Amino acid sequence: MTIQVGDAIPSAKLMTPSADGPKEVTTEELFGGKTVALFGVPGAFTPTCSAKHLPGFVQHAAALKAKGVDTIACMAVNDVFVMGAWGKDQGVGDKVVMLADGAANFTKALGVELDLTGRGLGMRCQRFLLIAKDGKVTHMAVEAPGAFEVSSAEAALAKL
Repeated sequence: MTIQVGDAIPSAKLMTPSADGPKEVTTEELFGGKTVALFGVPGAFTPTCSAKHLPGFVQHAAALKAKGVDTIACMAVNDVFVMGAWGKDQGVGDKVVMLADGAANFTKALGVELDLTGRGLGMRCQRFLLIAKDGKVTHMAVEAPGAFEVSSAEAALAKL
């Protein structure tokens, strides 16, 4: 079942690229005492994710922060090296934290897994937007298959 408004963010460990190499980050560190806009994508370097989803959050980072967001994070079921390369390719700098959920553990805990095995992609993450304050979900929107409407940076701005 998909996580709901009012639910606590599940405890999990993710990986993020850093100047010193891959770094483990817990959900407690990421969400505790902060307002976080987390968006999930089916995969790094995929068409909609690279052309619209991630660039929108990079473009609107200042506006999101002005509305109280402490951390903007992008998550995919990819390894940390792929997420790091995608972040560099997209010029995210320090605007968006790139999160790798390589085994899909956090994705499954959120209830947003997407089985794309039939298309050669394995287990992935649905496209979604989650806003949390101090570890509690205040907004959750999961896209319909093939859609890109409720998880955009503009949708996040409208919900803050």
